[in-house]
Amino acid sequence: MTVTAAPASRYKWVALSNTTLGVLMSALDGSIVIISLPAIFRGIGLDPLAPGNIGYLLWMILGYLLVQAVLVVTLGRLGDMFGRVKMYNLGFVVFSAASVALSFDPFHAGGGALWLIGWRIVQAVGGSMLTANSAAILTDAFPARQRGMALGVNQITALAGQFLGLVVGGLLAEIDWRAVFWVSVPFGLLGTIWSIRSLREVGTPSRAKIDWGGNVTFAAGTAVLLAAITYGIQPYGGAATGWGNPLVLGGIGAGVLLLALFGVIETRVAAPMFQLSLFKIRAFAAGNVAALLTSVARGGMQFMLIIWLQGIWLPLHGYDYERTPLWAGIYLLPLTVGFLVAGPVSGYLSDRFGARLFSTGGLLLVAAAFLGLLALPVDFPYPVFAALLVVSGIGQGMFSAPNTSAIMSSVPTAQRGVASGMRATFQNSGTSLSIGVFFSLMIAGLASSLPQTLTSGLQAHGVPASVADGVAQLPPVSTLFAAFLGSNPVGHLLGPGVLAGLHPADRAELTGGEFFPRLVSGPFHHGLVVVFTAAAVMAVVAAVASASRGKRYFHTPEGTKENR
Repeated sequence: MTVTAAPASRYKWVALSNTTLGVLMSALDGSIVIISLPAIFRGIGLDPLAPGNIGYLLWMILGYLLVQAVLVVTLGRLGDMFGRVKMYNLGFVVFSAASVALSFDPFHAGGGALWLIGWRIVQAVGGSMLTANSAAILTDAFPARQRGMALGVNQITALAGQFLGLVVGGLLAEIDWRAVFWVSVPFGLLGTIWSIRSLREVGTPSRAKIDWGGNVTFAAGTAVLLAAITYGIQPYGGAATGWGNPLVLGGIGAGVLLLALFGVIETRVAAPMFQLSLFKIRAFAAGNVAALLTSVARGGMQFMLIIWLQGIWLPLHGYDYERTPLWAGIYLLPLTVGFLVAGPVSGYLSDRFGARLFSTGGLLLVAAAFLGLLALPVDFPYPVFAALLVVSGIGQGMFSAPNTSAIMSSVPTAQRGVASGMRATFQNSGTSLSIGVFFSLMIAGLASSLPQTLTSGLQAHGVPASVADGVAQLPPVSTLFAAFLGSNPVGHLLGPGVLAGLHPADRAELTGGEFFPRLVSGPFHHGLVVVFTAAAVMAVVAAVASASRGKRYFHTPEGTKENR
């Protein structure tokens, strides 16, 4: 196929539009499954709340995120060595092929879940190729004075895609669960053909030996560490979480040791995959620390808001449980609006005035939004909730675009691919960590108050004390995932035998739309206070890191130059 070369003045806009499609598709597929899980599990005939199936549920969400956290640095480094556009184009091909396979799941129950998890992992490999090289392609294509705007559009599209995926997933799940995967196929094919025909290598590939020791230790260490943190969410023995599980503790220890070994290897090889020397650049180091903390806080907010809306607020306002995934995505749209308004504008202005003011100010807005959410009652007035989402979205937009531009502009041209991969690794790792951290905090909060609340609530509606006590002792993670999936688990937990022996009015109340949300609202709010307080603290610490980045900083062929 002949590559059509665009003039230099036009090529940068071709690169921006194509890479924006790539990162949008990758980010959207990272979240589209989250909101569609109830329909997917119904479609393959699997009960997500059965204790043995919680692992399927977790890996359906985390498999994609974990692979992206592990591979983006390696794929960014390979882009530096063999061509960023080549790796990016291959990413479109892999992503499209996996999307086709996902939409034709031939199995049911556990086999169907494993098929989806496996192909989601393959899809994540393609998505990693796209995200690892897109920022480097843009940095090559745009002059320094326009990078903030270009990377701002690209980065905000990626972040907005995470929340747009919630709306798109909700809409498509209403049609057919397979449509959640079909939607990526035409865009993937379009992007594949378009990128092959229009993109070209602007930077010069820097051939070097592959750092096998670094690649293996980093991939293994990150995967083991994040997987162990994930399993820490699940109950172990009589404990609400698995943090006392020897396998979890051993996995965390092994992961840390492997990453320490990785650090040693990277200081001793001629062409390391992870350029530790880049952390000597203050703008690069401070920007990545701020990005990691912000990603953790943002991931926690995303999951907690979904639980809050699907499991509590929407049912209390008369929405059927089957429709809550769709409406949760719709009610979260103000967050995306804030992203889309602030991101490109702050990226453009940061080209003129530098990243520090916008990034730091944006993170302070994010922290203020968390504190505002803390002050809301569980059954909140929506206009106030929407206003806080807009503030949070504006703050995240103000931070993300200038921060990405500052990181990418501060590194040597030959290392932009690996720098882009390192930046994406911090961001993706933060999202994976947020699940382990915030779900554990929420489960701990539920474990302290939910059993007594559940026991008294069930007994008040005629459930025998022995049955109520047994239900109350079930792991709170099941209740949390029920809220996350927008499901009323009371009928499932009690069973038809117990329900049949109750008074019709009590039976109707227990299985209706308001009993479960009102029951868990108190314990949930207790956990929410802990989660959002931690997230606000992270945002403030990230703001401090952002403020320490220094003034505007660009790397030139002669070295680094600070523009005052």
